[in-house]
Amino acid sequence: MPLKKFNPNDILLNTLKAHPKSEFFIFDSTTYYNNRPELSGAFSAQVLNVPPGYISLYEYNVDRLSASAGGGKANNFIYPFIEKDSARGSFKTTAASSSGGGWDSNEWQTTGVGETLYGAYPLSASITRYYVTTPSGSDPSYPGDVQHGQFDQKYYALKNRLNFYGAMSEHYKVTSSYGNKDEQVLNIISIPSIFYGKTIQTGSVSLKWYYTGSLAGELKDLHQNGELIQVSGDSQGFASHAPNSDGTGSVAGVILYNEGIIILTGSWALNNNAIGLESDGSTSTPKWIYFGAGANDGVNVTAGSAGSSFSSASFDLSFRGTTETEVLTLFAHAKRGEVNYSNNPTFLSYDQPLFTLTSSAVYEENAERKIFNTVSSSFPNHSASFEKQVYISQVGIYDEHKNLIAVVGISDPILKKERDDYTFKIRLDV
Repeated sequence: MPLKKFNPNDILLNTLKAHPKSEFFIFDSTTYYNNRPELSGAFSAQVLNVPPGYISLYEYNVDRLSASAGGGKANNFIYPFIEKDSARGSFKTTAASSSGGGWDSNEWQTTGVGETLYGAYPLSASITRYYVTTPSGSDPSYPGDVQHGQFDQKYYALKNRLNFYGAMSEHYKVTSSYGNKDEQVLNIISIPSIFYGKTIQTGSVSLKWYYTGSLAGELKDLHQNGELIQVSGDSQGFASHAPNSDGTGSVAGVILYNEGIIILTGSWALNNNAIGLESDGSTSTPKWIYFGAGANDGVNVTAGSAGSSFSSASFDLSFRGTTETEVLTLFAHAKRGEVNYSNNPTFLSYDQPLFTLTSSAVYEENAERKIFNTVSSSFPNHSASFEKQVYISQVGIYDEHKNLIAVVGISDPILKKERDDYTFKIRLDV
C-alpha cells in the first residue's frame, strides 16, 4: 500500500496543561504518597523495591530481588550499563560491578577502554525535611557536620532566591521587618520536581498538623503569593501569636513554587501538649518548625532521636503541580476509492499458484490471482457480488526517511469499502 503524505492542515500541535494532585502523609517516620499502601511482592518486601512515600522512575525492577539477596535466582535487578570508549560517556554515579554492590564515583578513571560501566535501578524520589537550628552558625562550605553543615548549605543556596521573591511578599526576604532568617530556626521541606512538573500551582498548597488524630492547625497559600497562612487552630486556643490568639491569620512560612521548597519559621505553639519531635529527643509543644518530622530526616523513636510521644504527631502535605505536555494531533484520511487493498495473505483466495513461469533466468508472478470475496450474502449457499473491501486495524506513521516511528492500533477493525470515506484522528504525546 503506498504511503500518503500529511497535508499542513492535517497536523496540529497543542500544549496540554494539567494539575495533578500530590499528597504526602507522614506518621511515625513513614511517609505515604497519595494514600498508596505498602505492598509486598512474592520476592521483595516492597513490590516496587522503593520505601513507602517514594515513587520509582519508570517502575523498573517490579518484585525483583536485589543483587545481594538474589541468591543466583533469575529475577535479580536489571541495571543500566555502557562500555567505556573514547567518547568519555559515563553515569553520574556508577556501581562497582554488575552485582550492584557498592558505589564508586571514580570508576571511570579506574576502568580500561572496552570495559563495562554499570549503573543501578530503581531510581526513586520522595520529599525530605531539613531541620536547621542555626542557619548562620557554621561555615556553609564545610560538609563535615550533617546538622550544621550540609543542611546549612541548602539554606545558603536559597538565600538569593528568597530575596528575589521578596517582590511578591516581605516574608520571603532573608532580612525584613518580620525577622532575620539567618537567626531563626528553619524547617525546610524539599519536594522533587517529579511530583509537580513545571511548578506548584498557586493556591493549592495545604499543610495540616495533627495531634492524636485531631487537627491542631492548617496552613494554606490563600493569597497565592507564597505566604503560608494559618487558617485554623486548636479550638482550645493555646497559642498566643498575633493577630489572633490561636495563630489563625499568621504567616508561618513561605513556599518557592518553581523550586519545590517550603520554608517554615512559625514557632508559636499550636497547643500546650508536650511531644518529642526534635532530633535530640527533647520535648516541645507542636509548632510549625516541627512540621513533617520523620519525613526522611532521620528523626524516629527507633534511633532514639525522638521522644516516646512521637507517634502522637502526624502531618499531611498536599498540593497540585503543573505539567505541560506537547500533544501532536494528526488526521489520516482514507478517501473514497483509496486504501482498499491489503498485503495480508488472506486477502487473496487460497490455493492459487503464486507464479506462472520460473526458471534460472525468469520469475513471473501469476497476474491472474483472484481476491477473496469477503462480501456476505443475505441468502444461504450464495455468494454476493464481488466488492473490494478491507478491515483497517492499524495506522502506521512514518518519518521523512520512510522509517516507521509509530503504530496506532484500533480497538475494533473498521470495514472500509470503496465508496467509504474515513478520517482517523490520531493523538501522540511528544
